[in-house]
Amino acid sequence: MQIIPVTDKAFAPYGRIVTGYDTDGVLKALRDTTPCPEGTVYFPKVDSLHAAPGAEALGEALFGGMPFQLGCCNGHNTKLNCLEYHRDSEFNLGTEDFILLLAKMDDIADDVLDTEKVKAFFVPKGVLVEVYATTLHYAPCHNEKEKGFRVLVGLPLDTNTDYRPGTGKNTLDRALWARNKWLLAHADSAEAADGAYVGLKGVNIDIAADVPFRQ
Repeated sequence: MQIIPVTDKAFAPYGRIVTGYDTDGVLKALRDTTPCPEGTVYFPKVDSLHAAPGAEALGEALFGGMPFQLGCCNGHNTKLNCLEYHRDSEFNLGTEDFILLLAKMDDIADDVLDTEKVKAFFVPKGVLVEVYATTLHYAPCHNEKEKGFRVLVGLPLDTNTDYRPGTGKNTLDRALWARNKWLLAHADSAEAADGAYVGLKGVNIDIAADVPFRQ
């Protein structure tokens, strides 16, 4: 699979690079206080990230004064498995290089997205990116297996926390997997086995043979 740097203009419909903010304290806390397991782990809100120097100012700036949470997704991964979206942008920042598998909401047809529409974007360590609300995304992928990834996940407060009302009146309701989290799962994923809406068709992408990517 072709891997595209986020500095390429092809990233523009999906998100943008964010500059001008002091992220050193958050990066240090992410590196020093959060785990990097063999699989993947996600924490919606991490106290040590909020306590890091500059963290509150960063969050307030990114979300324009709205309540926010700084969490993380860490570990090792090379597969797509699912795609999700929120009603708001998500901000990502890694202690190591990582890769995002992304698609556009307007590529969804008849409530299903073909994984042929998915693109892979390389995010260098220390580069803060905004992933737009209209961009489908999920867990990052590592670029180097021996390093894994530790990625900041900045979102509006309470996103991805417990809220699953059950079956609804339409596909949008059935895809609601957590608070402010609509999920399209691949049939081969653990999430589908757990009851998530199967909204991805095609190959469950695995980029293991395509990494590490070198600029």
